[in-house]
Amino acid sequence: MSDNSKNFSQNFHGSVNNAVGNVEGDFNVNPQQQTLSQAAAEIQQVLNQLSQTYPTTTTTEKMEVATTAIQHIENNSNLRQRVLSALKTGGIQALGQMLNHPASTFIIAALEDWQKSQN
Repeated sequence: MSDNSKNFSQNFHGSVNNAVGNVEGDFNVNPQQQTLSQAAAEIQQVLNQLSQTYPTTTTTEKMEVATTAIQHIENNSNLRQRVLSALKTGGIQALGQMLNHPASTFIIAALEDWQKSQN
């Protein structure tokens, strides 16, 4: 692998835990994709934690969870920078496809608006 190729992707062996199940094997991961995946995982974790306290049955409840999650992201400068970086490299739609939560559509809409206001 050339030095340029190493800059654009990295190979690793390991396991990934996701909403569907566990995946093990060799992975060729693009750093941009990895940034997006990490941001999605962190947002997913925040949403899952909030769901333990707040219900997400109604639209209003989902919006409240999304609002609280966005506030958490905004108040955590490291997470905020990772999310903004992920949005720039991977796009809002790609991030949205990685989230699996009843409030994710509200999160995506808020992040899209947030991204526009940051530019």
